[in-house]
Amino acid sequence: MSVSASVSDTESAGKAKGGAKAIGRSLASQERRFALVLLAPALLVLLCATTIPLVYLGWSSLQRLDLAMPYLSGFTGLDNYIHMGQDPRFWNSLLLTVIYTASTVFLQVTLGLALALLVLQIPKGQGLLRVAAILPIVLAPVVVGLFWRTLVLAPDVGLVDLVTRWLGLGSYNWLGDPQLALISVIAIHTWQWTPFAFLVLLATLSTLPPDIYEAARLDRAGAWQRFYYITLPLIRPALVMVMILRMVTALSAFAAIFAATGGGPGSSTEILNLYAYRTSFSELNIGYGSSLAVVLLVLTLIIAWIIFRLRRPE
Repeated sequence: MSVSASVSDTESAGKAKGGAKAIGRSLASQERRFALVLLAPALLVLLCATTIPLVYLGWSSLQRLDLAMPYLSGFTGLDNYIHMGQDPRFWNSLLLTVIYTASTVFLQVTLGLALALLVLQIPKGQGLLRVAAILPIVLAPVVVGLFWRTLVLAPDVGLVDLVTRWLGLGSYNWLGDPQLALISVIAIHTWQWTPFAFLVLLATLSTLPPDIYEAARLDRAGAWQRFYYITLPLIRPALVMVMILRMVTALSAFAAIFAATGGGPGSSTEILNLYAYRTSFSELNIGYGSSLAVVLLVLTLIIAWIIFRLRRPE
C-alpha cells in the first residue's frame, strides 16, 4: 500500500513539474512575441531609413545617371567602377581620405588618453572639466567650420595668425594655402572630437581596480610598465570602440570641411565624401557619385572590421 502511494506521489510530482515547465515555456513565448511587437516599429523605421537607401545607392552606382545628359541614362554595369580606376581625382581624394582619417583618429585617441590620464590625477574639479569637454562636441560641425574659418584661422585677424605674428613666425593663409589647408581641417576635426575620446577613456579609467596597481607598485613596476602591461590591456575594448566611432566619423566628415574650405583650395581638402557630393550635386553625375559613395561605404566597413578584431587580446 505504501509503495503504490509513493509511486502515485512521484507521478503527481512529475506531472506538476511538467506542467510548470509548460507554463514557463508559454510565458517565455508570450514575452518574446510581446518584445517583437514592441521592436517591430523600430525595425521598420530602420529598414526604411537605412536598408532601402543603401539598396537604391547600390542600384544607382550601376547606372549612368547624368542629369546634364539625361538622354544617355541607362544601365552600365561596372563601368562607373572601371572609370574610377582611371580617375586621378578619385585616387587623390582617396589618399586625402586615408591621411585625414588616420591623422585625426591617431591624434584624438592619443590626446584623449593623455588628457584622461592627466585629469585622473586631479581629485577635484573633474566635473567642471567634463562639462567643458562636452562643449565642442555639441556644436554643429558647420558651426565649428565657420568658427575656425572666421575667428581662428582667418588671415591677419585670426587667433592663430595673431599668435604666429607675435612669435615672429609671420602670417599665413591657413585655409587658402594648399599645403596648409589639409593640416588646418585635421586640426579642426581633432579639436571638436578629442573631447569625446577623452570622456570615454576617462570613464573607463575611473572603473579600473586600484588593487592591481598597488600590487604592481609592490613588485617595483615603473609608471611605463604599469601603463603598458596593466592600463592598456584593461582599456583595450574601450580604445577599439573609440577608434571605430572616430574612424566612421572621420570617413563621413563633410559639414566642417565644407564650411571651412569647401574642399579647396582646388582639391587639396577634397576627401572622398566631398568628391562624391561634388560629383552628384554640383556636376549632376548621380551614377558616378553613387559609385564613389559605395566605395566609401565598403572602405568604412573593411576598416571597422579590421579595428574591431583588435578588441580581443592576442
